[in-house]
Amino acid sequence: MSTVKRYSPEPVKWKRKRGWLFYLFLLPLFFAVIFALFGLNVKALLLNVLAFVMMYATFMVARKGFEQEDVYEEAKLIKAPKTPFKQIAAIMLMITVFYAAYIAGNYTLFKSLFLAVISFVGFWLYYGFDPKKDKLKDFGDISSELVLKMLNETQEKIDTISKDAKKIEDRILSDKVDLAIQRSNMILDALVDDPKDIRVARKFLVVYLDGIADVIGSYNAVEEEHITLKTRTKLLDLMDDVEKRFQKELNRLKANNLFDLDVNIDTLKEQIKH
Repeated sequence: MSTVKRYSPEPVKWKRKRGWLFYLFLLPLFFAVIFALFGLNVKALLLNVLAFVMMYATFMVARKGFEQEDVYEEAKLIKAPKTPFKQIAAIMLMITVFYAAYIAGNYTLFKSLFLAVISFVGFWLYYGFDPKKDKLKDFGDISSELVLKMLNETQEKIDTISKDAKKIEDRILSDKVDLAIQRSNMILDALVDDPKDIRVARKFLVVYLDGIADVIGSYNAVEEEHITLKTRTKLLDLMDDVEKRFQKELNRLKANNLFDLDVNIDTLKEQIKH
C-alpha cells in the first residue's frame, strides 16, 4: 500500500487498542486447553490447542488490518490497501468459531453455523471492512503512481537521515541537522498538498538529502574526538547553508501556490463578468 503523509520515523501505533474483544474468544479457549491438560484428555487438548491457535492467528490478521487502516486514515495521499486483512480476519473468525463450536465444543451443526455467522456479522458491524477508495488528487500530466513513488522515496531519505542524526553527539550539529530535517518535512508537506512542482522540488530535495546523508554517514564513521575544530566549523557552516537553501525552496513553493490562487481568482472574475 503506497502512502504519503507526515509522520515520525516510528511505526504507526495501534492507538485505539482495537481487537480487545478477541480476548473474549481467546480466554475461554485458553482455559479449555488448561482443563484438558489437567484432565489428561489428549484429544480435547489437541482440539482446543488448535482452536486457540486459529483464534490467535485471526487476532493477528485483524490487528494487521487495523494498523493498515490507521495508516490510511492518517495519510493525505494513499492508495486503498491491496490486501483486505480485516475481511480476511472476519472470514477466519467465522471459520474458527464454527470449528471451536462444532468440532472442539460438540455443539450441534445448526448452533455452530449460527454462532459462526453471528461472529462474522458482529465483526463487520463493530470494526467494518477495509477501505476501498484511493485518496488521491488530480496531478495533471503526472501519474498518481509516480507522485506516490517520488514522495515515498523522499520520505524514506528523510527518515534515514533522522535515524542517523540521533547518533550525533555534538548537540549544536545535531540541532542544525534537525532543523534541516524540519525544513525537508515542510517542503514534503507542501508537495503533498500541491504536487505540481514535484519534479523540480524532488530533484532539489534528493540532491541535498543525499548530500546530507553522505556527510552524516561519514561523520558517524569517525570518532568524535578525532574531528578537528576546522572540520566541525565547516560542517556547521554547511548545515547553515543547507537550512537557508531549504527555506528558500519552501518560500518558492509557497509563492507558486499564492500565484496560482491569484490566477484562479482572476479567472473566476472573468467568468463572472461574462
